Amino acid sequence: MIIVIKPDASEEAIEQLKNSIQDQGLIVQDIKGGNARMLGLAGDVSNVSPDTFSRSDIVESAFKVREPYKLAGRRFHPEDTVVSAGTAKIGGGHFAVIAGPCSVESEDQILSVAKDIAKSGAKLLRGGAFKPRSSPYSFHGLGLEGLELLKAAKQKTGLPIVSEILSQNHLDAFAEDVDVIQIGARNMQNFSLLVEVGKLKKPVLLKRGLSSTLEELLMSAEYLIKGGTDQVILCERGIRTFETATRNTLDLSAIPVLKQKSHLPVIADPSHGTGHWHLVEPLALAAVAAGADGLIIEVHNMPHKALCDGQQSITPEVFHHLMKKVNRVREAIKE
Repeated sequence: MIIVIKPDASEEAIEQLKNSIQDQGLIVQDIKGGNARMLGLAGDVSNVSPDTFSRSDIVESAFKVREPYKLAGRRFHPEDTVVSAGTAKIGGGHFAVIAGPCSVESEDQILSVAKDIAKSGAKLLRGGAFKPRSSPYSFHGLGLEGLELLKAAKQKTGLPIVSEILSQNHLDAFAEDVDVIQIGARNMQNFSLLVEVGKLKKPVLLKRGLSSTLEELLMSAEYLIKGGTDQVILCERGIRTFETATRNTLDLSAIPVLKQKSHLPVIADPSHGTGHWHLVEPLALAAVAAGADGLIIEVHNMPHKALCDGQQSITPEVFHHLMKKVNRVREAIKE
């Protein structure tokens, strides 16, 4: 629901109205829209009538909005959100590339990749310490040891760390060691995990589920924001379709749609989105042209020996050339 305040309303009267709304268990947000002063109401407004507020002397009008995602939606938050992690910024005109191996395998591996991607212009280092795998016999990561290796790579390069959390049991470790907590596609609708991660008030990278709609993605972001963090990055990483030529179908249309519907930054994952290393470059460039605020790309120094997703990982050399092309595309579409 949105309440439009009369121009001559006093701050004292507005605060009294906000307090009365909060007493009903609702969340109130100030909305700046030109010269108009508005309040956005989030929460369960199903039993709240706009007429209740229209009778107030300081209210010009009140009306319900259709979108169920009030906190993640652009209607209540017209300005772009900028997510910050260390020196890296994403959103609001800031572009950043996240790169690194699917999983942390050894100290030599993660340090080598981290140094190479930093030289090429990556702003954040990704690496899986805990890996959700379809098979119980696959490599599931080094666990907490992997986080320690990521921290060592951060100390050497200065790159903030992005890593995926799988369990609430590791909240303390991620709160202390990880700069951007990733919620993977399989956990996008793990609502209890979303709430607890939100309480950490840290930046979160939220990946779209394999079969999830954009509204469902935004509702998952709503859980995180309501939980306590407004630093959320949305990630289009491909959805499952009838097509078998690629691992997933990277939904490039999701980028402009999400940016229209939400104030949160949107990035693309062409590695998971295709499943083939030779398709990473064209889809990465297409995502940039479509308006993505960043990319997350799997880079491995020896993809043929990778313990996880080697077929979709590019080498540091290929990544270096890709970054040059990304910069050229960004320059070409600059207004």
